[in-house]
Amino acid sequence: MSERKYFGTDGVRGEVGGPVINAEFALRLGYAAGRVLVRENANSGYSRPRVLIGKDTRISGYMLESALEAGLSAAGIDVLLAGPLPTPGVAYLTRTFRLAAGVVISASHNPFNDNGIKFFSSKGMKLPDATEAAIEAEIDQPLGCVGSQELGRARRLDDAAGRYIEFCKGTFPNDLNLNGLKIVVDAAHGAAYHIAPHVFRELGAQVFAIGCEPDGFNINEGVGAMHPESLAREVKARGADFGVALDGDADRIQMVDRDGRIYNGDELLFAIVRERLEAGKVDGVVGTLMTNFGLERKFNSMGVPFERANVGDRYVLEQMQARGWLYGGESSGHLLCLDCHTTGDGIIAALQVLKALRRSGQSLPEWLGDLKMYPQKMINVPLTPGIDWQTHAGLARARAEVEADLGERGRVLIRASGTEPKLRLMVEAADADLAERSAKKLAAVSEGGWQ
Repeated sequence: MSERKYFGTDGVRGEVGGPVINAEFALRLGYAAGRVLVRENANSGYSRPRVLIGKDTRISGYMLESALEAGLSAAGIDVLLAGPLPTPGVAYLTRTFRLAAGVVISASHNPFNDNGIKFFSSKGMKLPDATEAAIEAEIDQPLGCVGSQELGRARRLDDAAGRYIEFCKGTFPNDLNLNGLKIVVDAAHGAAYHIAPHVFRELGAQVFAIGCEPDGFNINEGVGAMHPESLAREVKARGADFGVALDGDADRIQMVDRDGRIYNGDELLFAIVRERLEAGKVDGVVGTLMTNFGLERKFNSMGVPFERANVGDRYVLEQMQARGWLYGGESSGHLLCLDCHTTGDGIIAALQVLKALRRSGQSLPEWLGDLKMYPQKMINVPLTPGIDWQTHAGLARARAEVEADLGERGRVLIRASGTEPKLRLMVEAADADLAERSAKKLAAVSEGGWQ
């Protein structure tokens, strides 16, 4: 993929008022995207292409929504405004309405002073690289406007939340319910604040909602998947059976059991895959470079092929599609079940975990069985300018010695930081002491001046 000027791995993102997250840029982006979509959908059968815009609860969403709407309309695109809606909800409605594209205004798990804009294709997946590149090529062109007869119209989609609630519920089997369960639902004051509690409540659970009072500024603040300790405290205080924590745009999940223990994406992915495996065949699972080694070993012992992608749900999905596999995810809680949805979905992932537990009659710890997460030790070391760590003989020698010592008891991951001149040295091992000793041995190379 060629170098991008504006688009990253998950659309355009930055600080509000910065070079890309401002009203002028959003207007240009809307117009550029509209121009490309008009060309690509010239033979769609509609008088003009249609695009859905959804957003999370950040105060800046109003500004960006209006600017995008204006740009799209100026390019001849009809716009449906969904209001606050989870990222996977936008993907679902884009697909089910047969729209040309969907737009999400969100910075996911970031604080309120950041925001972002990302697109979904008509299939409810990330835009193809070629389409993103075409939009980038248009952004810096002069801003124009079609004739009055060709201007796009805009209207509110008042039932967007209800449609998505029904879709989520439809991924939970009709012969099961959540009757008798007490569940704390934490929506991070984000896009699912008016959706997630209803999904679990309508399936029969008694729901206690936290993180469901957005004010434009409190998204992800001390709550949600980025701060699951808040959920753990509430679960114990309420005597609840489970807690479900989402992030600001509800594509990421953490769960908590009745004892307040927090379960990350690796453990929840295993819970889902185990249920699918017992119901039939699982062709394989995709994780990332950061997926815990214990999960990989467990899948291998069960005869389930496992592959690692680069960090980022986009790369996980790409590898799943390339292999024709249905399940994948990240430790952070982005979980993909392509037999349920085209993208990662925190609500649906939680329902798949609960499905496994209801089918088995077991608690979450019982269902995870002897799955053992390996302790991790991460050390960040300064990366001296001019040092090529990938070919450095001393680091290569230390790594070879550590890997020989670990054998089948662990693994090493070395990667450069994308934001600062540091090298991230991570060791996973069967016990914490071994992981720490091994990581320190790698770090000693830099402490010696990279000799």
